[in-house]
Amino acid sequence: MKLAVERLLDRRSFFTSMGKAAAGASAFGLLSDADLEAAPQNVQRNSIPSQLKITDMRVAVVEKAPMTCPLIRLDTNQGLVGYGEVRDGASATYALFLKSRILGENPCNVDRLFRKIKQFGAPARQAGGVCGVEMALWDLAGKAYGVPAFQMLGGKFRDQVRLYADTTETEDPHEQGRRLKKRMEIGFTWLKQDFGINLLKDQPGTLAMPVGAPSSGGALVMHPFTGIEITDKGIAFLSDWMAAVRQEVGMEVPLASDHYGHIGVNSCIRLARAMEKHQLAWMEDMVPWQLGELMKQIKDAVDIPILTGEDIFLKEDFAKLITMGAVDMIHPDLASAGGLLETKKIGDFAMEHGVPMAMHFAGSPVSFMANLHTAAATENFVALEHHSVDVPWWEDLVTGVPKPIFQKGFASPSDRPGLGVELVEEVVKAHLRPGTQYFAPTPEWDTERSWDRLWS
Repeated sequence: MKLAVERLLDRRSFFTSMGKAAAGASAFGLLSDADLEAAPQNVQRNSIPSQLKITDMRVAVVEKAPMTCPLIRLDTNQGLVGYGEVRDGASATYALFLKSRILGENPCNVDRLFRKIKQFGAPARQAGGVCGVEMALWDLAGKAYGVPAFQMLGGKFRDQVRLYADTTETEDPHEQGRRLKKRMEIGFTWLKQDFGINLLKDQPGTLAMPVGAPSSGGALVMHPFTGIEITDKGIAFLSDWMAAVRQEVGMEVPLASDHYGHIGVNSCIRLARAMEKHQLAWMEDMVPWQLGELMKQIKDAVDIPILTGEDIFLKEDFAKLITMGAVDMIHPDLASAGGLLETKKIGDFAMEHGVPMAMHFAGSPVSFMANLHTAAATENFVALEHHSVDVPWWEDLVTGVPKPIFQKGFASPSDRPGLGVELVEEVVKAHLRPGTQYFAPTPEWDTERSWDRLWS
């Protein structure tokens, strides 16, 4: 037997025999009664991880935080509860139809359970149930073992996580710049805004499009098929608009952008080229992520970072875009990408190919904490979105972390076990969706018979 193995076995036998040795020592008068009473005081008795079982899943749907945020709670046979969140704007049903798949399981087997349920996920909001359950599993596992989630992901690369702030949109570029400036004044060092062809709807000669077509392009029509293109006059208008924004905030702060409208690839290229002089940090989702060849065409034609990813589920589709050279940066939303561990894997893969990762987020403090733990435990990281700056009661939904959660453009994961936060019942109840209850009992749904309920 190798010497290292002998030492390991000796160490194990030392700890397993401690109880017997203590009892023997007591019998010979070597330990006092006080010694014996003190010996087990540091033993965690509220959970035996190997015997932990999931006994229930319940939901509480919070509104306007700023999106609809379905919170899920996993109960166990040992009194521990774990919290997760279905992605912003999605239905709690995406989580509920997984309930029958996880009841009776040990939540500490996070990776095995994720592999069991990930078959029921899909891109965008359809991944919300799988990812919400994964969050709650890490919360439970951390509470069972008494360690924060970032520690179970391999430990921290950083104590503080840089945040970037989205900003409400207005048609006046100087007012838009002043709104962004206010974000800087409260500490944000990375900004984001939306701008696109919606600004051209009342500007004659700025759009070429089929007669009668909506300038928005139609929510269900993908970019290449709308027939909408921006004219030279439209490109010039948007460039002047962005110049006015930069005049207010300066050129030094990173300024990302999104939501340009459903325009053709040629218009995407011309718009991105016009934005180069305004030094945008990235241009996001210029075409749908599924159209990797078109995204690569844009990326290769412009000198500005092209980014996508908030609706991609699992590492494989990120890997395809990265290996084909279609993106300069990636932008997973943890609540769609696959949860904490999968997002870390995505970041690791991207880093191996020289592609930096920012993280999309628009939810409650529950999933925000999941993001913080992952961002802290991930080497490849640029900034995490904070979408709820203007929701005054947002931080009040939870306890367990220092307030304010956001400080001077940064936030930190909790050192408490699991995700590190507990819900404040009265605040959650005050912001529930009308007609819903606070973690009311839910049926043990059967996946095969519940797909139709997703759309009700």
